[in-house]
Amino acid sequence: MPLARETEMTREETNAFLGEKETGVLSLAEDDDPYAAPVSYGYDPERQAFYFRLVSTPESEKRRFLKPDTTARFVVYDGEQEESYRSVVAGGTLHEIDPESLSVEQIEQYGRAKRPLFEIWGEPKDDLDIRLYEFETTQLTGRRTEVERE
Repeated sequence: MPLARETEMTREETNAFLGEKETGVLSLAEDDDPYAAPVSYGYDPERQAFYFRLVSTPESEKRRFLKPDTTARFVVYDGEQEESYRSVVAGGTLHEIDPESLSVEQIEQYGRAKRPLFEIWGEPKDDLDIRLYEFETTQLTGRRTEVERE
């Protein structure tokens, strides 16, 4: 029977892990109705803040859940190796950013998001809603689980 040993990652390990990954799962909720979606991100290790470029259509669930200054969770994980798993869970507030007020530092963070700035969608461009968000974390926890197999 395999045994698992879980340890908390240091801030430096957590920041390094987030710097090498490209996507995570953003989770939102409205009352008892949850919503989660994979998204690409930029990450500022000094502020421990994430930057998202979120695209939605008029009838999408995502648009319904994206409210101003909403509480959210964001999970980044890596389970590709059989003997170890890493994950980071972040909690905080998602703030929409007005593109007119972007700082140079914020523009750099959006540039670190791995997904292309322009994507091909099956919907007409006029129906797409592209918004920029900063996810200000209030909690950030990294964990590493080592699995010992017999």
